[in-house]
Amino acid sequence: MASTIKWFTEEEEVRIVKAIREAEENTSGEIRIHVENNLQQPPLAEALRVFKELEMHKTAARNGVLILLAPAQKSFAILGDEGIHTKVGSDFWQEEKELMRSFFAREAYADGLIAAIRQVGEKLKAFFPYQTDDANELSDDLSYGS
Repeated sequence: MASTIKWFTEEEEVRIVKAIREAEENTSGEIRIHVENNLQQPPLAEALRVFKELEMHKTAARNGVLILLAPAQKSFAILGDEGIHTKVGSDFWQEEKELMRSFFAREAYADGLIAAIRQVGEKLKAFFPYQTDDANELSDDLSYGS
């Protein structure tokens, strides 16, 4: 996806991608971050669209997690595929949203995202531990919409 507006500095992006890679070292799960500069629908509906567009539903264990940020609308969504969602339930996603919200209220966006990535990584590790034949099925880089 083409980027029109970068929300994070280069240093912040490096830290975020590093957090994703560290989280994924211990799990077969996949974590993606998407920044959408111009939401056309509510954040969760947009997350569902992006989830499909990024082919996150095609992971072997259906254990992909997408965090969608919409800075212009000051909103975000977190979405887990059916494999992880059935293990953690809706309360977990709400806890992660509250965690991010607490950082975002202080404008510590990268730190909030990294904290959530780490906690999601721990849940993925608990339910989908790393296997020697695991492959990184999805890019760890941030994606940007219009």
